[in-house]
Amino acid sequence: MANEEDDPIIQEIDVFLARSLLEKLYLFQYPIRPASMTYDDVTHLSAKIKPKQQKVELEMAIDTLNPNYCRSKGEQIALNVDGTCTDETSTYSSKLMDKQTFCSSQAASNVSRYAAAVYKKGELHLTPLHGILQLRPSFTYLDKADAKHREREAANEGGDSSQDEAEDDVKQITVRFSRPETEQARQRRVQSYEFLQKRQAEEHWVHLHYYGLRDSRSEHERQYLFSQGHGLAENTELIKSPSEYLMMLMPPSIEEENEKPMAPSNVLSMAQLRTLPLADQIKILMKNVKVMPFANLLGLLGSGTDPTAVLRCVQQVALLVQGNWVVKSDVLYPKDTSSPHSGVPAEVLCRGRDFVMWKFTQDRWVVRKEVAAVTKLCPEDVKDFLEHMSVARINKGWEFMLPYDEDFVKKHPDIVQRQQMLWMGIQAKLEKVYNLLKEHLTPKKQEAQSAHPLLVSGEQRVNMAKAKVKQNFGQLEKEFQRQKAEMKSNDSSAKPDVANIRIKEEPVSVEEPMDTSAHEGLNNGLVNGLHPAQGPLDPVNGHLPGGCIDRVAQELKAFVSSTFKKQFVLTLSELKRLFNLHLASLPPGHTLFSGISDKMLQDMVLDTGCKQILVPFPPQTAASPDELKVYALWEAGDTYDQHRQVLLEIFSKNYRVRRNVIQSQLSQECGEDLNKQEVDRVLKDCCVSYGGMWYLKGTVQS
Repeated sequence: MANEEDDPIIQEIDVFLARSLLEKLYLFQYPIRPASMTYDDVTHLSAKIKPKQQKVELEMAIDTLNPNYCRSKGEQIALNVDGTCTDETSTYSSKLMDKQTFCSSQAASNVSRYAAAVYKKGELHLTPLHGILQLRPSFTYLDKADAKHREREAANEGGDSSQDEAEDDVKQITVRFSRPETEQARQRRVQSYEFLQKRQAEEHWVHLHYYGLRDSRSEHERQYLFSQGHGLAENTELIKSPSEYLMMLMPPSIEEENEKPMAPSNVLSMAQLRTLPLADQIKILMKNVKVMPFANLLGLLGSGTDPTAVLRCVQQVALLVQGNWVVKSDVLYPKDTSSPHSGVPAEVLCRGRDFVMWKFTQDRWVVRKEVAAVTKLCPEDVKDFLEHMSVARINKGWEFMLPYDEDFVKKHPDIVQRQQMLWMGIQAKLEKVYNLLKEHLTPKKQEAQSAHPLLVSGEQRVNMAKAKVKQNFGQLEKEFQRQKAEMKSNDSSAKPDVANIRIKEEPVSVEEPMDTSAHEGLNNGLVNGLHPAQGPLDPVNGHLPGGCIDRVAQELKAFVSSTFKKQFVLTLSELKRLFNLHLASLPPGHTLFSGISDKMLQDMVLDTGCKQILVPFPPQTAASPDELKVYALWEAGDTYDQHRQVLLEIFSKNYRVRRNVIQSQLSQECGEDLNKQEVDRVLKDCCVSYGGMWYLKGTVQS
């Protein structure tokens, strides 16, 4: 007790386990930097990785203008490596050692005890590390210099020998045939150092895109270091009841476990299920049932279960389709598995099933032939996808198996909106993978189908048509009598002055809504389970009120202005992606949810002082039309405006440029010798480096 009083608890901190970057997060340990290189502002020229070996190679620039840099030594090294000739194969194109390569090695074989921690607002978020890599300088350029030196010596020796020498005498050779390799010999050969080196060398390098510390992609990825579920969905390992904690400290003996009868693998015991954590219960239920309304899920979990906790957990393993929850594809097809029918890997199966789920967010009906034509999968795999979530109807196609859950949509509009943003991201990925056409993106216009189709006989249809005609006839007769009475009253009154009559003209909008609009192109009037009538704003005759238009313009202008002041250069595709992320962070009912068209967004970009840069893309480019539109902030109001304008003029004539060309052009146009830090600042604002060349942001075609 005395020790506890001397050491009181000052603060209790909640600990959360983040799983978004599980098996993806690596820790790089850089060596002590030399005086001519700073890692906080270093330029990464290129990066590549061998995933199986967890081997990384980074190429970084050296500040050759630093007073600690020995220029004569750098020139000598470049001369030894490349010789006097310079071409595209040269290691140092500037005839100076201006870059250094770092190769990685594993610092620890077992990293399960290590995690990256982020502390924010009284919460500690932990993400397990997948690997710890130490980066060390690579001296392969010295091997290249030695190889050239040996080539020169061999050439000199060959020149001294007389060319008039007679040919060597013919020598007798003995041909031998190798004996069959035994199993022991094969095992020794496989375990040898030469064989392992050969296997490692056969793995191809995968080139990576490097994003700086202040890049929007980096800021977006850093958000994954925080727990998305805030303690309930992803942190079941950290939340244990006293009995569960005691079970972890003192697990039952192996004999007791063996005595329990094992149930078949395809049988799910509800008694055993309720002993598991909530997240595992929901995952097992969704994996077995595949499609389920939220009310049914709550009923299976038993009374007393918190609906809020269930909502947080179900979003980790399922997606919302027409107000119902459908299990995610990666839960059914885990990594490193394949199709039992065709042997297709799990990644391809997940893409195909996501396409089927996305089609059901657009319409209640899906045609099997269309799915097979787009996904290029075998008929058995496509049939499995459809049987998971739909029912076959003769001469109609496949109908989603559950009716639209309007009650859930009305009670949880925030969940519906979040799921809608997720489907927009999935749709963007599917468009790139499958090259979807407009006919695939736009659902077919057909009459609204009821949840349970009715069979109506011919006689009943005739009677219904007669009743409808009688009803319409009565209404038309009443309208005719009313108009006739009005005409008589108008004839008795004075004739109005036709010249003073003015017809009100309504403005006609011809703008096509951008794909961030949540109220276009979906069948049966629903947007992933959300009816347009529940939108945040009510248009008047198809147009927004005047005051609302001003508020939308102000909000949109503020977003565009702040975004370009951070990024300077953006493609239309990247701008729309950032705008979607911005919409996802806004509260329900915000003015920007009224629908922003492509034309409105591009006009606002030009109104905020930006210009469109006509980059000459290669003729064989696979970029989408939105990726071909590049916009840049022309005047930011700082001292680098002129430098950026010169840089943008260069890229309006060239798709990719070398650094030395950019530096010489900047010095020529600005009339002064720029140091390396100033050039780096301008390049970081507008460009990215890939494979030793510089591109405008967002224009790199891998």
